[in-house]
Amino acid sequence: MNTSLFKKQLLGLQTNLLNFAYTLTLNRDDAYDLLQDTTLKALDNEDRYVDNTNFKGWVFTIMRNVFINNYRRTQRSSTVVDTSDDLFRLNVPEESGHSSPEQSYAVKEIMGAINTFSSGYRVPFTMHLEGYRYAEIAKKMGLPVGTVKSRIYYARQRLQAALSDYALRDDVD
Repeated sequence: MNTSLFKKQLLGLQTNLLNFAYTLTLNRDDAYDLLQDTTLKALDNEDRYVDNTNFKGWVFTIMRNVFINNYRRTQRSSTVVDTSDDLFRLNVPEESGHSSPEQSYAVKEIMGAINTFSSGYRVPFTMHLEGYRYAEIAKKMGLPVGTVKSRIYYARQRLQAALSDYALRDDVD
């Protein structure tokens, strides 16, 4: 299948894909994010599509797999594992969120690094940390969702580079 026919068929499925995404996510913003991720993944893997295969089924399978992978990623990141001997930390709230002065200092150092970013990167990154969805950030800043995602990604990379020596100090302790 040539590229123009592939793109035409993919664009023709956008409404159906959005409806399927909404049934998976039950949230309009998440459905649009899932649709965007699926479309990008299908375009990136166009060379893997085999002619005389059910195109609609192929694209819907991509969407289902993207949804499952995202779901598993969020489940792993939200799992709390208590490694203490008597499991006493499971139901104990933390007053300050910092268990030691070193952690408080680390938070100040991280925030200092974030504050060195230009506002184009700092604002979407801090909004994302505060729990805003990509679509909400994009609407508030008047930017496309893809631009917001890439700015958050690059802000993470810059933060990781800025704090790379911090990880080395932590390993030494």
